[in-house]
Amino acid sequence: MSLEIPRQTGPERKSLFFRFLDFIERVGNQLPDPLTLFAILAVAVLIISYFAGRAGLSVIHPGTGKPVAAVNLLTADGIRKILASAVTNFTGFPPLGLVLVIVLGVGLAEGSGLFAALLRKVVLSTPTWLATWVIVFMGIQLNAAGDSGFVVLPPVAGAVYASFGRHPLVGMMAGYAAVAAGFSANLTVNSLDALIAGITQSSARLLDPNIVVNPAVNWYFLAVSSFVLTVAGVLVTERIVEPRFGRYQGSSEKLEPLKPEEEKALKAAGIWTLVYIAIIVALCIPPNGLLRNPKTGSLIVDSGLMNGLVPLVTLLFFIPGYVYGKKAGTIKTDHDLAKLLNQSMATMGGYIVLAFVIGQFIAYFNWSNLGLILAISGANFLKSIGLTGLPLMLGFIVLSTLINLFVGSASAKWSVLGPVFVPMLMLLGYSPAFTQVAYRIGDSCTNAITPLLPYFVILLGFAKKYDENIGMGTLIAGMLPYSIVFLIVWCVLFTIWTLLGLPLGPGGSIFL
Repeated sequence: MSLEIPRQTGPERKSLFFRFLDFIERVGNQLPDPLTLFAILAVAVLIISYFAGRAGLSVIHPGTGKPVAAVNLLTADGIRKILASAVTNFTGFPPLGLVLVIVLGVGLAEGSGLFAALLRKVVLSTPTWLATWVIVFMGIQLNAAGDSGFVVLPPVAGAVYASFGRHPLVGMMAGYAAVAAGFSANLTVNSLDALIAGITQSSARLLDPNIVVNPAVNWYFLAVSSFVLTVAGVLVTERIVEPRFGRYQGSSEKLEPLKPEEEKALKAAGIWTLVYIAIIVALCIPPNGLLRNPKTGSLIVDSGLMNGLVPLVTLLFFIPGYVYGKKAGTIKTDHDLAKLLNQSMATMGGYIVLAFVIGQFIAYFNWSNLGLILAISGANFLKSIGLTGLPLMLGFIVLSTLINLFVGSASAKWSVLGPVFVPMLMLLGYSPAFTQVAYRIGDSCTNAITPLLPYFVILLGFAKKYDENIGMGTLIAGMLPYSIVFLIVWCVLFTIWTLLGLPLGPGGSIFL
């Protein structure tokens, strides 16, 4: 079945647009794999440290007034340190343990079928006028499930739209754009929060070795963002994207309703989720809640809740995933459970290898003092030209969106940008949480339009079900409004939040 999709762009504009996309794709395809990229960066740090150390490069630390000199790592002592610390650089890489633990819970919830059943239940229980709201909102929340949202939601959203007599490609684009462009926003703390916070903490410790950045440090801002972006996403879908595609002429299709055993399993999973949440809340009740700081009673500073957030979030996915699997029959024995856990961990093989290389890069960057020198020099430069405050942060957001077109991995980009910008902005008085949330805005908005994101090709395959001749240009043109509007709306929210001086999350202030 092939559908004729009307376009409202003129030939001249389309030609310019596609030339720009060709440039993006051509340049992006020339970038090495992230593993190779960080190996190159690690070697580059060693070489730069040699020349910087030999040249006596140094700056004055604004806090202590003492000189900070570049350290040549290609000395006998330096090489011995590199060899002796290779393993601890890897095992001590903060995001590694955090992500792997949370993946145990998320992987089980996905592998047992809980996520797919929950999505079908939600969309099938939704009236026609509310369909776009549910699809966009669910898409934004699905980063809690890692990358599975890119694969699960678009075909379901397309089927929902088709069942309502609406254009399925619009539903697919709304679902994909919500997952991609709204990737950082969420109501729950998840593995992405843990991953990014770990890199932020490593970066901040270039200046303050005792600083702690917890995974929930941006939670308030990102939770509010999920509602704001839902409104924006619905308006873009129904006012811009859907009118452009015109009326759907194909045949409607119906989603299969949940089977009785799936309904019972989903209900049981929901009950156990509520029981688990109730237990956590009970353990937080003052003054002597187990998850509070035993000395101060705080839920934020050095508390059991914050220190144990990773295993607590893991159980939030693990418990309902296991209950659903037992009731639905996808987990019958302990062998089935072990198989699902093994499968979820097997998907992290690439990340584990990448973490080894990134761990070495960050260690070399730290030992050489190059990060500290760059931070101090950058802060001095920004002070000299008077670029501070909101203009500085908004510029950083735009820079992140541009880099995101070429490098899709959030952790890969932040591993490069974090060690430079986090300390630099700390020297200007901004907290690591503030710099992190600015990066996360930029890291999300252009996800929907870059062909370099691996899931873009998967979306193209899904779309060919409805239009066998569809190309990347159609998808990008359809999702470009989401990226533009999300960026504008998010920057406005960021500006208002900053001017009001609101906390970004537990332990996450704007200023140091």
